This record gives sequence, structure tokens and C-alpha cells, in this order.
Amino acid sequence: MFKFFQNLGRSLMLPVAVLPAGAIITGIGNLLNALHVLPTVAMFFSIVGTAILGQLGLIFAIGVAIGMAKKNDGAVALAGALGYAMVTKVLNPENVATLFNIKEKAVNLGFTKMDNSNVFLGIIIGLIAAYSFNKFSEVELPMALSFFSGKRLVPIMTVFFSTILAVILLFIWPMVFSGIVAFGEWLVGFGSFGAFLYGVFNRLLIPTGLHHALNAVFWFDTAGINDIGKFQTGVDAVKGITGRYQAGFFPIMMFGIPAAALAMYHSAETKQQKQVWGWFLASAISAFVVGVTEPIEFAFMFVAPVLFIIHALLTGLSLLIASLFHWTAGFSFSAGLIDYVLSLINPIANHPLMLLVQGIVFFILYYVIFRIMIKVLNLNTIGRGDNLLADPVVEETTTTDKSKSGKYHQPATQILEGLGGKSNIDSLTNCATRLRLELKDNTIIDEQKIRNAGAVGVTKNGHHSTQVIIGTHVQQVADEIEKQLK
Repeated sequence: MFKFFQNLGRSLMLPVAVLPAGAIITGIGNLLNALHVLPTVAMFFSIVGTAILGQLGLIFAIGVAIGMAKKNDGAVALAGALGYAMVTKVLNPENVATLFNIKEKAVNLGFTKMDNSNVFLGIIIGLIAAYSFNKFSEVELPMALSFFSGKRLVPIMTVFFSTILAVILLFIWPMVFSGIVAFGEWLVGFGSFGAFLYGVFNRLLIPTGLHHALNAVFWFDTAGINDIGKFQTGVDAVKGITGRYQAGFFPIMMFGIPAAALAMYHSAETKQQKQVWGWFLASAISAFVVGVTEPIEFAFMFVAPVLFIIHALLTGLSLLIASLFHWTAGFSFSAGLIDYVLSLINPIANHPLMLLVQGIVFFILYYVIFRIMIKVLNLNTIGRGDNLLADPVVEETTTTDKSKSGKYHQPATQILEGLGGKSNIDSLTNCATRLRLELKDNTIIDEQKIRNAGAVGVTKNGHHSTQVIIGTHVQQVADEIEKQLK
């Protein structure tokens, strides 16, 4: 199970790397719009950015499918995209209404969240696609059906399994969604402590996508709170109360999350920090300016779940403090700098500058706690252990063959020999810096021979799983080994 979540966390790095781009582009659009400058340009940037952020589910379906498959192959990416498109189409409110022969207004609101932004659904279908590839990509069907053998069978099986998933969700999803809404309505009666619980569960539910159901209770008019609507319009707003379910997110998204990223950057292996720096900077900017925190949260959510639990508790604490002291601010998009600045001129905001003071405190809390936990528990956060974005560039060995066979031919040949030859390899994939292999027997490999070929190191897990740490040129080495395997 640990290995599964470790691999899942690694797989999420591909889609996570896309998110800062969308967040920053959206932030430019929101900033221009807030300043009432170049409205057409502002709209263009907003559309471009939200086009990316609005496809999170699809992006994660493809990314997880590629990352969890035993081989990087276009067939598994196609299968992930196809499965996701099919399920979201079947489960949209219009089709659900037709299937149950009811009016669209009577369809459970949960199905409105079964769209291209549902990360939970994307991850599940990505796993289905990867399973289908691993299980059926080498299957040979009888002669009459031979056209559909091998990789062509992968999308077909993915659609088959995704159809079963869609049927299950048709009946289960309304109950789950309605249960979360009922839970949120129950929390309302707890006042400031309810704000604490809301903050905790808001974060814990992010991997499932069900935080939208909880948000609907507090932010919109589902249960009469309508925290965002009242704050933005001033209608029925109470100064110091309206905004209590939003204000506590500003210290987290503008200060806490960037501090968590900084702690992971400083905790990364020294030789990894140059590459991690690029990820940290882009992700921290998207969190601080726009309030998009997924690039950082998904970087530790699965590889270090204890940090995610701490993050959820700290989010709840932030909402509790802001609510107790009646420090309020609000947002229309997310709790980033742009919406915070707009809150300063909103008459409903109450002592919003105190949220900056609170933010500084939470920056320190996040940094210290994350740094200590990563070190003490030896967590595989980004740039550490098994979760490397980049390794040092390995100097070419003197045995590198630069002839027409390619400069990676000789190192790949030597690594393959060190692994016990073609007959010892069951599967080969690679991440950003490592070859990941399933071997028939990893006790017979020659680690020194592999290192002499330019590898940084070799790690083993059990009697079959092996990783060869190559560096940022791992893709070229993997491609060359695959050529030799064929």
C-alpha cells in the first residue's frame, strides 16, 4: 500500500507541474480586471488561465494514467482521456435527468460537480486506465478479434471499467454529496468552532473533490449563509461576521502554503535544490497572488499525508482565529493577494490588515512544523528520497560512445548488463530522474557496473523493484534501453 501511494504521489507531479502556469495567467487577468486596465486583454488572460484550471480532472486523469502505467505510452494517455470524457458526459445533469426520467431541476446538485474540474474522478479514471494498460496491453485475442489485441485493447477495457464506475456513481454520488452538505449545515450551529471544523474538512476533502459540496453550504446560499454573496454585495451583511468563512484562508494561501513550499525546498537534497527552486517559485507565486494552492498541496498530499493532516488542522486554526477576533475579508476567486487588496476597499471587511499579521505568524508555523516533520520523519517530499525532480547532471563517462549509435548507447548497454540482462527485466518506466524497473531477481544486479555507466545510485525494494538514479537525461537513457530490449 505504501508503494502504491508513493507511486501515485510521483505520478501527480506531472499534472501538478502544469497548474502554476494556469494560476499565474489567471492572476494576470484578474489583476488587470481589478485595475480596470485593458479589459479585453484581461478577459483573454482570464479565459486562458481558467481554461487550464477548468480542466484539472482531465489533466489528472491523463497524468495519473501515464505515471501509474508500467510503460510511458500514448495508449494509456488516450485511455485516461477517453474514460474521463465518457464518465463526465454520462454523469452531467442533463443526461442523469434523462436516465432517471426526471426534470433536470430535480437532479442532485452533486452531479454539477462531475465536470472537467473533478480531480477525484480524474485520479480514479487515471488508475483505471493504468490498470487496463498493465493488464491488457500485451493480451492477444483470437484471430477474429486480433485487430483489437495489445494496446488497442487498453482504451476498450478502460471504457468498460469506467462504465461500471459511472453506474456506481449514479447511485452513490448523490448520497455522498448530500451527506457532505448535511454535515456542513450541521457545522453552522457551532459558530467559530464550526469555522475551525469547516477549515479542517475543507482541506481534507480536496483529494475527493467533495470540498465543493462543503463550500456550497458556507459560501453560497445553500443553507442561508451565502458568505461570499453577502460580502461582495453588502446585502444582509453583518460587519465582523460576514466573511468569517473566507477570511482565515488568506493567511493560509498567501503565507502558510508558500512557507510549506519553502520548507520543502530547504529540505530537498542539496544537489536537487536548483530544479526544486523553479517549482517552488512558480507554485509560491500562484498561491500568494492568486490563491491557487493545488501545485503545492498535491506535491505532499500523497507522499507525506501526515503533512496534509497538519495542513488541514492549521487551516482550521486560521479560520478559528479570524472568526474569534472578527477579522474578516472576502474573495470572488480565491484567497490570494488580488482578492485581499480588493477586500481592503470593501466596507464589509473588518480589520483586514490583521490578517497580514496572522499570515506572518502562520508563515513561521508552517515553515518550522514542516521543516521539523520532514527531517524527523524523513519524509519523501519533493527533492528528497524517492521524490526527486532533478538529479545532478552526471558527467559522461570515458566509455560513452559518441558514434552514430548515439551517446547514450554505451551507458544504456552497460546499465542493462548490470541489471542482469534483458531476460531479467519484466518492466521499465522512468520518472523525472530515475529508471523504475521490475526485475525477476534484483539480487543478481551489479551495482558497481551500473554506477560506472554514469548512474548516481541504485535502490532496491523487495526482491523485484529496483530504481536506477540517472539524472535529468533519464528519458534518453530509458529510450535507449527500450530499443535494446526490443
